[in-house]
Amino acid sequence: MSMMTEFKEFAIKGNVMDLAVGVIIGGAFGKIVDSIVGDLIMPVVGAVFGKLDFSNLFIALGTPPAGTAMTLDGLKKAGVPVFAYGNFITVAVNFAILAFIIFMMIKQMNRLKKDAPAAPVEVPATPEDIVLLRQIRDSLKK
Repeated sequence: MSMMTEFKEFAIKGNVMDLAVGVIIGGAFGKIVDSIVGDLIMPVVGAVFGKLDFSNLFIALGTPPAGTAMTLDGLKKAGVPVFAYGNFITVAVNFAILAFIIFMMIKQMNRLKKDAPAAPVEVPATPEDIVLLRQIRDSLKK
């Protein structure tokens, strides 16, 4: 089998196409969820907890040059190594919120799915010779 034939069979399989569609929809869905978290939920969380902004929490690991602004962006632009633990906290909080939203969406979708009725189990017909043997057995017991 030639390589092109093998590749054609691989690319046309349903799993590959389903995966491609899933990746494309997942990318678009990721943008929607990022917008929900960044534009809708985090401002509410910030308002409730008093305008929390973890992104400016850091520890400078070097000596900044004279005239450098003591902000995270200023220190990074100056090339000073910075332990930016606040940015990590922000990303972790965003992940927790995102994971909870995804969990709630999947839970809701599973609830809305209708369970397919179970197919009736067909009992195969008993062969005639077995039926006759059972009748003989039952008549001998009498």
